[in-house]
Amino acid sequence: MTTFVDRVELHVAAGNGGHGCASVHREKFKPLGGPDGGNGGRGGDVVLVVDQDVTTLLDYHHSPHRKATNGKPGEGGNRSGKDGQDLVLPVPDGTVVLDGKGNVLADLVGQGTTFVAGQGGRGGLGNAALASARRKAPGFALLGEPGIARDVVLELKTVADVALVGYPSAGKSSLISVLSAAKPKIADYPFTTLVPNLGVVTAGTTVYTIADVPGLIPGASEGRGLGLEFLRHVERCSVLVHVLDTATLESERDPVSDLDVIEAELRAYGGGLEDRPRVVVLNKIDVPDGRELAGMVRPDLEARGYRVFEVSAVAHEGLRELSFALAQIVAETRAARPVQESTRVVIRPQAVDDSGFTVTEEDGLFRVRGEKPERWVRQTDFNNDEAVGYLADRLSRLGVEDELRKAGAKAGDGVAIGPDEDAVVFDWEPTMAAGAEMLGRRGEDHRFDAPRAAAQRRRDKQAAHDEADDEYKDFDPFA
Repeated sequence: MTTFVDRVELHVAAGNGGHGCASVHREKFKPLGGPDGGNGGRGGDVVLVVDQDVTTLLDYHHSPHRKATNGKPGEGGNRSGKDGQDLVLPVPDGTVVLDGKGNVLADLVGQGTTFVAGQGGRGGLGNAALASARRKAPGFALLGEPGIARDVVLELKTVADVALVGYPSAGKSSLISVLSAAKPKIADYPFTTLVPNLGVVTAGTTVYTIADVPGLIPGASEGRGLGLEFLRHVERCSVLVHVLDTATLESERDPVSDLDVIEAELRAYGGGLEDRPRVVVLNKIDVPDGRELAGMVRPDLEARGYRVFEVSAVAHEGLRELSFALAQIVAETRAARPVQESTRVVIRPQAVDDSGFTVTEEDGLFRVRGEKPERWVRQTDFNNDEAVGYLADRLSRLGVEDELRKAGAKAGDGVAIGPDEDAVVFDWEPTMAAGAEMLGRRGEDHRFDAPRAAAQRRRDKQAAHDEADDEYKDFDPFA
């Protein structure tokens, strides 16, 4: 059964925003008490969060489809819908988020680092929020926006300071087990280590992490053995340690040729490992032939510029010198890194002359692209003539009609608003009727301006009394 997964394709879908409500307040003696439709709730986000307790992407391998909850629709009585709950997905430290084309979206390093993989849709406004002095009785509400749905690839790159590389059964697992408290599986057959192992080493005042990468063999870059599947785990390391077997039983192998093969595979992989410091460890010197072979090849390796250490993981020989040497390299690398500054909030105000949209002509079709026009189209109920008229008013105020005229659009020309695969196409009419003009201007209802029946009766009665008083003033009893 698979227990370690370091690459997975995740299908995320944020929650949809709730629709706004179109409602009119009604009670005794107030049949038209004004609009009281509430706003829809916001859809939940899908958020990736680094959690130190998570070390694998196994959960997302078994359940790759994740969706946040939708926002609730608004209700009458000015009751807004409930916001959708954010879906928080814990990921291991060192997770890289990629899109479907392989572009890096985020590099999540450090406890608590977050990335919004899918943003929830906005809730639609109810007709109470759309009411104004000129639009007293909106007979429509805005729809909620759909949440973002997309596919992302999660790749785990282990955050380690030291990486052990070498042939299978070179003693990497044994070495990490004695240098740290890690307990990897150890056996005398190839490919015992099937997943990377991590250990923490303390050398003096320096604490660093060490990773045991599954063994490489000739042709790994072409897919032989475990291939280069796990070499992504060494991309963040500060130093590469070549663990060479000085007691191998294969006659065609020796430490120098093993080193050349592993270096060739590292060059084939790339990943920016060319400039990393190298350290060579000649392991298994507890075997007599191994100690003799180590003494023979050490001058040749040192002539190439490598720092060489002769160790025995079984006899615990040479480990202290190796541990402190690695600690020194790690400390120097950390000191050479630039000091991380706190993230500054950069505010970039929109330019005054920036309309926020563009109008282009494509094969006789005029296409409008921009955040506001596209969002307004998504929130419009095209089954409601008044809502369509409201959209036309907003586009006109934004300047879309003026830009269409400048682009050469004429009445009856096709206009598309939105992305290519999900655009709304209509025939442009510069003066679009909303179908509610029988009530006056769009969104106005003259019934609200007319007095109520009881109030009208009081006014009529008062007018009759005033008229009678005027007649009484003109009456002369002595005439």
